[in-house]
Amino acid sequence: MRYLIVVAAALSALALGACNKPETVSPSTPVVVVPGPPGPQGATGAPAEKGATGATGATGAEGAKGEQGK
Repeated sequence: MRYLIVVAAALSALALGACNKPETVSPSTPVVVVPGPPGPQGATGAPAEKGATGATGATGAEGAKGEQGK
């Protein structure tokens, strides 16, 4: 009986040790892109042409009449 327990323990240790253990793959750290210093300012653009004059607005409403003198 004593040998049976020892043999059973040895066989179970061999059986469990022979299992295929998957490799643990650690995820790679993401690459963070850090912008560098700003470049030199570009050249000034050409001045714009003057636009056309707008249309004349409508005449306003007539104001309220004043009171007669007393």
